[in-house]
Amino acid sequence: MTLFLAAYLAGVLTLLSPCIVPVLPFVLVSFVPARSGRPLVAGTLPFLAGLGLAFTAAAGPAAVGGGLVARLGTAGRLLAFGLLAAFAVSLLSHRVSDRLHRPLVRLGAAVAGLSAAPSSRRGTGIPGPFRSLCLGAATGLLWTPCAGPILGLVLTGAALNGAGWQTTALIATYAAGAATVLAGAARLGRPLAAVLRRHLGLGDRLRRAVGAGLLAWLAALALGADADLLARYPAAGTVAAEESILTALGVEPARAEPSRSLLPVEGALPDLAGATQWLNGGSLTKEGLRGRVVLVHVWTSSCINCIRTLPYLRAWAERYREQGLAVIGIHAPEFAFEHDVGTVAAAIRRHGLPYPVAVDNEFRLWRGLRNSYWPALYVVDAEGRIRHHQFGEGGYARSEAAIQDLLAEAAGRRATDRGATPTRAAGAEAAPDLAHLRSGEIYLGSDKAATFASPEGLSFGPRVYSPGRLRPNQWSLAGTWAVEPDHARLAAEGGSVTVRFRARDLHLVAGPGPDGRPVRFDVTLDGAPPGEDHGTDAGPDGGGTIVETRLYQLVRQSDPARERTFAVRFHGSGIRVYAFTFG
Repeated sequence: MTLFLAAYLAGVLTLLSPCIVPVLPFVLVSFVPARSGRPLVAGTLPFLAGLGLAFTAAAGPAAVGGGLVARLGTAGRLLAFGLLAAFAVSLLSHRVSDRLHRPLVRLGAAVAGLSAAPSSRRGTGIPGPFRSLCLGAATGLLWTPCAGPILGLVLTGAALNGAGWQTTALIATYAAGAATVLAGAARLGRPLAAVLRRHLGLGDRLRRAVGAGLLAWLAALALGADADLLARYPAAGTVAAEESILTALGVEPARAEPSRSLLPVEGALPDLAGATQWLNGGSLTKEGLRGRVVLVHVWTSSCINCIRTLPYLRAWAERYREQGLAVIGIHAPEFAFEHDVGTVAAAIRRHGLPYPVAVDNEFRLWRGLRNSYWPALYVVDAEGRIRHHQFGEGGYARSEAAIQDLLAEAAGRRATDRGATPTRAAGAEAAPDLAHLRSGEIYLGSDKAATFASPEGLSFGPRVYSPGRLRPNQWSLAGTWAVEPDHARLAAEGGSVTVRFRARDLHLVAGPGPDGRPVRFDVTLDGAPPGEDHGTDAGPDGGGTIVETRLYQLVRQSDPARERTFAVRFHGSGIRVYAFTFG
């Protein structure tokens, strides 16, 4: 209640400020449109009501807005100039007045509860109160009061803590205080108007004089006369008076309440000292990350689901780095070859990861997070608490919103919806075509093998296999293969692997033998080269080379809606194949 009193008194002090000068002429002539015997009711009061409402409507959004509000404010000022200029011209000419008023006659009559027919007297088609209300609204758009401590207090509080009905009510109270003294100014100007009416003869010459004067004044305002006036005569006196009011009433400046995220606490970031080693940057500690929001990505280098999350990790790391986001990867191996640090380092380079990666070969960090998934995302707040998680692909909008929310909490400000970050993805990193995906991951090692269709059956150790008749999502071997726990190894030249699938993309996790020699291959779709359906690691003729152990994209179909039979034949021995994945 105290702040409302201060806002009203600040509005009253507006009369002593040079900021009132631009609108004062319009207030003093607000009785001109009033043809009734009650100019206060028909002219001045509607005028002041329109001025107050327009100022409140414009100042409220400005309290929390940005560049858009500034552009709208400029447009409103131009609109005000146009409306007031039209009013001034209507005072100069009855003919112009009739033309300007004619489209609004029925609206004005409806508002006033009058007949739809215009008055027989020229220039009186719009009811006086309605006309004065419109002119007051236009003047309110033109008025920019001096932002003294009290109005500044109101607007700053809204900007810090958000606009609400209290902010609107305080601005309206400020406008009411200004309207009170402006009504007094208009009443003081009325005796002068009565003298002019007696000496100039009923109204017409007075109307023309006022119209000409208003046009001249608008021209001066358009040329910046109001800015020059405020520069020469600053509102130091009213500012000092407002400061005295704040001191007397004991009102404190607005302060922002610390932003608190509503995200639950799910646990704590484990001690990072359990990492085997760190790649792509120095080692990090939990204590060293205190005060920063941390995004943790648990992944493994050959996992297609992990690979498809990497474009988001790169984009978020770049966008939010300056705001305090730290991104770290935790590489927990799925296959035996992924324990090799060189393999992990190659994957980091291949995907262009800009953040440090902890090698977690002993799964200490994995267990510390109580994790069970590849990939997994954890968003950690500035105090080291896990506040959001995402298991598997997807949920990118929710994860980014959590990042934004916790960054705002760390900065002590309100979270804003800044939209999704654009990502760049190509090849295996591209999002899957879930609408046509009908095939799931197929492991080729004995520990997890299923849907095997070679007539010999799957057995441990070297054996000659022959192709089988495949149903959807079945696979077979041809040639001499040694099936190990997590892969199948080609023991003699000329072996192949076949799978029946339905998906846009087909990937094969594969690598050369222990000697590391590259192995050439050819792929076919339904017995023919893939042509335009080839993947990034195979040509249109189906040719390619296995040069390192990683995931290879061998098929990307242009028409993924149909089932296909895929086969890959290797021209060499020692090749190891681990799994088919699809997208």
